[in-house]
Amino acid sequence: MPTTAERIREALEKIAPLQYAEEWDNVGELIRGARDRVNRVLLTIDLTEPVLEEAVEQKVDMVVAYHPPIFKPLQRLGSMEPSERIILGATRAGLHVYSPHTALDAAIDGVNDWLADCLGSGDRRALVPVNGSVGSELCKIVTFCPEDSVDRIRDGLASVGAGTIGEYKRCSFEIDGTGTFHGSAKSSPKVGKSGKLERLSEKRLEMVCPRQSLPAAVRALASFHPYEEPPIEIYALEPLPIRETGAGRRIVLDRAISLRRAVELVKNRTDVRELKLAKARTRTRQHRTIGLCAGSGGSLLEDAIAQDCTLFVTGEMSHHDLLKAQAAGCTVLLAGHTDTERGYLPVLARRLASELGSETASFLISRRDRRPLRTV
Repeated sequence: MPTTAERIREALEKIAPLQYAEEWDNVGELIRGARDRVNRVLLTIDLTEPVLEEAVEQKVDMVVAYHPPIFKPLQRLGSMEPSERIILGATRAGLHVYSPHTALDAAIDGVNDWLADCLGSGDRRALVPVNGSVGSELCKIVTFCPEDSVDRIRDGLASVGAGTIGEYKRCSFEIDGTGTFHGSAKSSPKVGKSGKLERLSEKRLEMVCPRQSLPAAVRALASFHPYEEPPIEIYALEPLPIRETGAGRRIVLDRAISLRRAVELVKNRTDVRELKLAKARTRTRQHRTIGLCAGSGGSLLEDAIAQDCTLFVTGEMSHHDLLKAQAAGCTVLLAGHTDTERGYLPVLARRLASELGSETASFLISRRDRRPLRTV
């Protein structure tokens, strides 16, 4: 069965939902290619000029570049800057270009989980969890009414989409209470009399409601409510964080490991011969709570320190962040920016092939994708 670019985009979105990406990132489809059918896909960390040449030589139809080749807004396109030449070259070649970047970092079984797997078993969570209900924009709509009106109002609200939680509909909560009102001489209350303070037994009815359904929900509530002036309250709901998904990872190991053992495990995982070490001033011999972030982890250092990490594993970090970590009692291991990411590409290729099943696209790992630094 032939594979389309849309099917591969759907598979990538399933593996790394774009809603998990950082706000500053530029993820997803960056260049729409000329051909809808995709036979070969090239996976790379960076779409450099040598990698673009490789893509053309290998006659691929799509490039999945972990780092987005279009990151900052473009004001013009020419042939002076390498980044511009790459974009123009990919367009001329008719290539689709897609970047998952921080969405793939944050996702379960993504880059950070792959890196964390080498350290051993234990409790694992994101250093900064993402909000799980991004896009749903749920609110809560509340009213107060006589008991004999509750079912009618609940059904009316449910008919326009309120009260749906997962596979359950007509979800609501009721509380008994006493309501009061003092109508003016011009009022015409359906319960009680105007001109005097009235006390009535009422039900408080609460239901979740998608924000886009609120206008219809307010109208439905008013039409089914017996009062002349139906009381209506609307509350915005904060999205629920997903513990396991988000930026970085914090692992509390079942068994603490020594720094020497951590170095050995990270070397084996990243296939890096030498790591850089910034050892904390405190003499922590065994590490149980470990933070990590593939790529550049400086922005998550304070979160790792606040969550009692005594060891932080990442690709690169600034001089001043290293000093901050040392002073806070957190040892830092640096394995190289792309070296903490590149080993995931074969995993991504297998996952994409599994998602597509019997479809015919094949996945190649770039041979010309290289780290910019080497040891001399």
